[in-house]
Amino acid sequence: MFGILQRKTLNQDEQQCLLNLARKTIASRLAMQPSPPLSAAPPRLRQNRGVFVTLNKDGNLRGCIGVVHGVKPLYQAMQDAALSAAFDDPRFPPLSPEEFPEISIEISVISPLRRVDSAEKIKVPRHGLLFQLAERNAVLLPQVAAKNHWDRQKLLEHVCLKAGLEKEAWQHPNAEMMTFEAQVFCE
Repeated sequence: MFGILQRKTLNQDEQQCLLNLARKTIASRLAMQPSPPLSAAPPRLRQNRGVFVTLNKDGNLRGCIGVVHGVKPLYQAMQDAALSAAFDDPRFPPLSPEEFPEISIEISVISPLRRVDSAEKIKVPRHGLLFQLAERNAVLLPQVAAKNHWDRQKLLEHVCLKAGLEKEAWQHPNAEMMTFEAQVFCE
């Protein structure tokens, strides 16, 4: 699969737990109820980890939000990301109850970030990329490059464009790039 995370990999039960919790969390919000708690979370789901939740409808992006830094336990960060992907992604209107059954959920658990000092160290499609220049930044998950058949050059250009910059901005001397890997799993 795309950009598989080698360390601290979640097993099938942990993956299914997160997928089920993501669906229940979105369903609870649609029903105007609080997010469901996760009692007795497995140890790896309690570790602070970065995570993205991607929603797809008919094979097309319907929302994607997450965090690259682990500031909360994984299961809580995933719940926040699931709600944000469903209701707060500025590219899409909030998810409706009628759409919900048509949505598939994909979760990307993020490895710690690694600063790279040279674009040649970016391995596509293994690495996702966090790009920063001045006040602008953007993230592209590893599976985005794989899905679009991008090489390193295209990944760099698209992350710059996503940040609202010229596609060559990655060459700026003050540009910062950090790579990460992701364990990606879906319903």
